[in-house]
Order: sequence, then structure tokens, then C-alpha cells
Amino acid sequence: MDRWTKATVYDDMWVDPSDDPRESDVRYDDERSTLTDYLRRYRLTLEMKCADLTPWQLATRSVPPSSMSLLGLVRHLAEVERGWFRRALAGEDAPRLYATAENRDADFDDAVGDADLVAAAWDAWRDEVAYGERFVADHELDFVGPAGGSLRGILVHLIEEYARHCGHADLLRECIDGRVGQ
Repeated sequence: MDRWTKATVYDDMWVDPSDDPRESDVRYDDERSTLTDYLRRYRLTLEMKCADLTPWQLATRSVPPSSMSLLGLVRHLAEVERGWFRRALAGEDAPRLYATAENRDADFDDAVGDADLVAAAWDAWRDEVAYGERFVADHELDFVGPAGGSLRGILVHLIEEYARHCGHADLLRECIDGRVGQ
């Protein structure tokens, strides 16, 4: 994540707008490139929101009684990616990463400021994103998984999910060090 650490003319932003890694030369001429690039941009946004923070900062909770934190969002979105791509679309019997029968919110509740836990969360998220990217590359948008959802619909849902949680990440990050959304 060190690619977002360079100085910027805006001291409360990550990068100068002209250097934003989310910008691409993708032309939104077709549905697939539109959906996949929007999802790519939101995934990068999540990484940017978490860049340069300590494990303790990543685990900082929002406001009581919420257990939401940036680390919790990383863990939650890894679980979301896993659920939609592996279970719903591919039909795999992929166990949950964090949630249990006793605590379905363990992705947030158990997100603590431990360096090993943070590294494991990022590894899990990156593994699930890579799996999702491979799945999308190998299937048509009309593909319907055994759970009944189409790849197209799930991509739209993931864009919505990331958009909502990147909004949460904006507020969490601003509370930690004053950096604002970009």
C-alpha cells in the first residue's frame, strides 16, 4: 500500500487527483468493462482508505455501540467476496472466514489491532478478490450460479456493497487522522 504515501498538494488527501491510481483508460463502451472497472475502483478505494495506518488505528471503532472499524470492513468485504463468488456463483462449500453460529458479526467484533491479524485479513481479502477477478474473467455476465443469482446482478450488488462501505471508511478514516474521501 506504499504507493499512496507520496506527498500531495492536498494535505488531507492521499494523492494528487492527477495521480489517482483508480483512474484508468478503460472506456465504458460495454457493460462488462463498466461493471468490472467500477468494482476495481471501489476495491482500490478501500485499500487507499486503510493505507499507512497502524494495526491499532485500523481496529479503531466508529461510535458505540457499533463494532465497525476499517479492519472490520476489510474482513467483512473478504467475507462478502467469498460468499458471492465461491458459494453463490461457483457453488463451492467454502466455509465462512470469520462469522460463526455464535457470532455472525465476528468479522467486525473480532477485528483487533494485532499485526498478524491485520496481515491475515489483507491476505484473505486479496485472495478473495483474486478469486473473484478470475471468476469474472472466465464467465459471461449471464452466468447463473447454483444459488440462482447472475454474475451481472452480483457485480452490481458488489459495487453497491463497496460503495456503501467506502462511505463508512471515509468517516472512519477522517476520525482517525483527518484524511477525507477522494
